[in-house]
Amino acid sequence: MTQDFFKYQAQTTPHPLAMEISHARGSYIYDTNKKAYLDFVAGVSACPLGHNHPKVVGAIKEQLDKYMHVMVYGEYIQKPAVALAKLLADNLPEPLEKTYLTNSGTEAIEGALKLAKRATGRSEIIAANKAYHGNTMGSMSVMGFEARKQAFRPLLPDVKFINFNDEKDLECITNKTACVILETIQGGAGFIEPKNNYLQNVRKRCNKVGALLILDEIQPGMGRTGKLFGFEHYNCTPDILVTGKALGGGMPIGAFTASGALMDLLKDNPKLGHITTFGGHPVIAASALATLKEITRSHLMAQALEKEKLFRKLLAHPLIKEVRGKGLMLAIMTDSAEITNALILKSQDKGLILFWLLFEQKAVRITPPLTISEDEIIKGCTIILEVLDSIKQQQ
Repeated sequence: MTQDFFKYQAQTTPHPLAMEISHARGSYIYDTNKKAYLDFVAGVSACPLGHNHPKVVGAIKEQLDKYMHVMVYGEYIQKPAVALAKLLADNLPEPLEKTYLTNSGTEAIEGALKLAKRATGRSEIIAANKAYHGNTMGSMSVMGFEARKQAFRPLLPDVKFINFNDEKDLECITNKTACVILETIQGGAGFIEPKNNYLQNVRKRCNKVGALLILDEIQPGMGRTGKLFGFEHYNCTPDILVTGKALGGGMPIGAFTASGALMDLLKDNPKLGHITTFGGHPVIAASALATLKEITRSHLMAQALEKEKLFRKLLAHPLIKEVRGKGLMLAIMTDSAEITNALILKSQDKGLILFWLLFEQKAVRITPPLTISEDEIIKGCTIILEVLDSIKQQQ
């Protein structure tokens, strides 16, 4: 299987981890050698209820017995998609009430950018340096990391970049700006939180000049930060909210949500302003609906903040310079990329899955399932400390 993997399936890096998976359940992934790995990554934040959660699997099987794909998005009334959109609206502040379901986070970003241009009649987009919003052409255009973009230019014109948390840069937002797009918490940059009412000040500036604010909650969303959406911590409601990853409960999904008045602009002038064949797929929507119900009706969000405290208490070591993030969206910061690489790879050898962030080479991702137990946290952190001890001894 390994030989076929490298020969027939395209890879994204020269050295993929290439672990061959047998099955996964709860907080564990098992390889074909029957070795168990405690998962501190959760599919890069995409499995908030862990692996093969019975309520999610049950919802998928129930929907499979009824119907799968029947028609392109938006034409037929399909109960799972409607119920999912309604439950999102029930848990969002006004005026966020109408949702467009897509196949992935990057597609949702594309739709949000199109909607902002359609609504304002403007073309300028303001994004943040070291931002990541996806890898399709429009989403890549608002990626604030030139080394990942240069080979694919030309990209969208009229995109400008500001520094996250820099108040002075807000003057760049003018009456020519269609939208400002920001991650509520910067992910690839190293789990950087907004400071000093930064998001509120961006909101005020957008209101002043008539620009729309898009917040990308693809990573922080769905309870990971201790609230259903990260923006709820910062008293800032966007005009367009983008979600994905965890919303699907392990299935591929994205969504963008706005007011009814805004979203209805995609219906006409021109018609079919944004279309997708498989967006809102009933099986995936059923998975997402079960996931959202479980997160909102359980104590998982409150527990995320308590589990954060446990992580911070346990992760004390001379080679750990800082633990960034909020809730169960955490990043260990080390002194070097070499320490980070060694920690991730040696931890996997010991049965613990950690991972990198996109741009910050000194960061180690810790985004476990929200369902992870305290005993599992202690077990994983013990492995991390043991590995760091071995690295320190070799220095």
